[in-house]
Amino acid sequence: MPKFIEMDRTVTLADQLKDEGGPVVLINTFVTQPEDADRLLAAWTADAEVMKRQPGFVSTQLHRGIAGSGVFLNYAVWDSVTDFRAAFTNPEFRARLSDYPETATVSPHLFRKVNVPGICAA
Repeated sequence: MPKFIEMDRTVTLADQLKDEGGPVVLINTFVTQPEDADRLLAAWTADAEVMKRQPGFVSTQLHRGIAGSGVFLNYAVWDSVTDFRAAFTNPEFRARLSDYPETATVSPHLFRKVNVPGICAA
């Protein structure tokens, strides 16, 4: 099972899961030893298969650091925090966490788009 590390120690994922709004973007970083990267990828694929069947799931994209890095970044879009919370606490998903390498750390955090005039739209 991976070790969970908060991305923001002042506003934890548990705090965020109390929100009801949407849409939201999950950014989740995974860090593992490069030799465990294939196992992490297999575990992520299996849990993504569970997540994409859940209500409110919109899309996901996994990225990997270059040059042999063991760092991965997942970007997933959900209709609402309520939908993500239900998926994140789903027993089928929770059971998959033991598939991740013991060397792995994960840092999930929820975001919303920000409007910056002339640069990007929310």
